[in-house]
Amino acid sequence: MSAIDVHKLFEQFFYHPKEPLIFSTGLFLFLFMGFIAGFYLVHKHQNAKLAYVILFSLYFYYKSSGIYFLLLILSTVVDYSLANFIYNADKQWKKKAWLVFSLVLNLGLLGYFKYTNFLYEIFCNLSNHPFDPFSIFLPVGVSFFTFQSLSYTIEIYRGDLKPVERIADYAFFVSFFPQLVAGPIVRAKDFLPQITQPVFVSREMFGHAVFLIVAGLFKKVVISDYISANFVDRIFENPTLYTGLENLFGVYGYALQIYCDFSGYSDMAIGIALLFGYKLTLNFDSPYQSSSITEFWRRWHISLSSWLRDYLYISLGGNRKGRVRTYVNQFLTMLLGGLWHGAGLKFILWGGLHGVALGIDKFMKEFFKVPDTSFFKIAGVLLTFHFVCFCWIFFRAADMQTAGSIISQITLHFTPSVFFDFIAGYRNIVLVMLMGYFLHFIPKNIELKAQSFVTEMPLTGKVALVASMIVILIQVKSSNIQPFIYFQF
Repeated sequence: MSAIDVHKLFEQFFYHPKEPLIFSTGLFLFLFMGFIAGFYLVHKHQNAKLAYVILFSLYFYYKSSGIYFLLLILSTVVDYSLANFIYNADKQWKKKAWLVFSLVLNLGLLGYFKYTNFLYEIFCNLSNHPFDPFSIFLPVGVSFFTFQSLSYTIEIYRGDLKPVERIADYAFFVSFFPQLVAGPIVRAKDFLPQITQPVFVSREMFGHAVFLIVAGLFKKVVISDYISANFVDRIFENPTLYTGLENLFGVYGYALQIYCDFSGYSDMAIGIALLFGYKLTLNFDSPYQSSSITEFWRRWHISLSSWLRDYLYISLGGNRKGRVRTYVNQFLTMLLGGLWHGAGLKFILWGGLHGVALGIDKFMKEFFKVPDTSFFKIAGVLLTFHFVCFCWIFFRAADMQTAGSIISQITLHFTPSVFFDFIAGYRNIVLVMLMGYFLHFIPKNIELKAQSFVTEMPLTGKVALVASMIVILIQVKSSNIQPFIYFQF
């Protein structure tokens, strides 16, 4: 029997850029089991509980972004202080000034890490200078905790929330590890009141947590990672090497991949939080079942779309300044939502396309009455799904040239005659995609029955379910770690 390499084992606890700590890794499972055991030893003591969770959360972020965990600490201290300045200011103009300062600092921080090279490249192109990008590391999840912090200062400015008395409470809110690096984006007014409540996990909460964690792992590893590594990545890396039919299925595959990847993370985050008695907001609600683009954005990345609506769209005037201004505000909100996802023309185009589509949808609903029949419902679902898939091309492609190649292959080199050869050659991929879409389109009541079934299981049944899922993950897991897609945002 070979001896255990203690040095190599010890190294696993330090930050490695190519091996971020994610929910679907064995290291996280090992750390999490130790963490949850310690949590239930200290959960009745408020100060010890806060310190314990904050320290683990900071370590979790360190394992994702290295030394940049100090950035999270800095952001916490600054926004906690600014929120108190806003609340205690005796003049409205002072409150507004402190809020503007908070916006400048938070958005400036976000802008530096995400948009410096983008803006510098534009400058170089306009001035005919060679573009040599700056070496700027993008901390994981910086967009998420920045928006989360902003919700705190904005809500205090609006009078919807009072600042917490202790910085430990605020640090707990900002750094809470389940949703720290990829959401859901938690609102301060929804989460802060839970911190001071006694920890209580009901039988229903525990069963729901197990269901969500198992479902999230299945979505991430069995579906998303598999079709990504074995099909989607190959298509998007070299679209011209494949037929139009393969490119089309590559787009369908990516639509499923990004949904299973991101909603899988959200499911696990919500489930893990439930194990500690904390409730996070729903982030996905079967979005590809939407019959309109407006409905899609009520079901997709709900925490972001509602954040943009409440803090950006309404701040721009919402629908209070006439029909034309409403369309403009809606378009600008989606354009900035696209830019939030990444610094590049393709993200701006992605957001702009959705902004235009939302405007058209709103216009059609105002002036035309669509019959409420099964035919129009199905037609709406198919049209919405394919529009969303078209937009995903720009979202996923490495650049605009690649996106153009994919569209060209689909429209000019479709070759439907290879359909049966495609099915035979990509049998496992097709089966996994069919399974993924089937699970996505099952009626809500069936999903609720499955959740209830897991909840009603005895503890031994739940343990067996989790153990079975771990065995499945080991069997299908690729050799390389597949980070969650939204880690880059």
